[in-house]
Amino acid sequence: KGEVLDALQELTRLAVHQKTGERSRLMLDISQWRQRRRDELAALGDKIARRVLESGEREELSPMTPFERKIVHDAVAGVQGVRSESEGVEPSRRVVILVD
Repeated sequence: KGEVLDALQELTRLAVHQKTGERSRLMLDISQWRQRRRDELAALGDKIARRVLESGEREELSPMTPFERKIVHDAVAGVQGVRSESEGVEPSRRVVILVD
């Protein structure tokens, strides 16, 4: 699920902050894991959005990180007639897709 990658990324950001005094938006991607995950989530958002549009029924996705939810929200925004919202509290915050 990328927990080790997230931990390495956070440690790297902390090291950069300690060295420079500035916050970093650095994002690590090892073996293109993040890119593959981004592609999977975009496809999932599009697929579920189209299913919601057809069925008229709202759908909730599994809990995701803020990074993952943003990708899904962006994918849903590309489908007319549906919208997405985030519900819940971290770490159980999830995307909900509804008919607009």
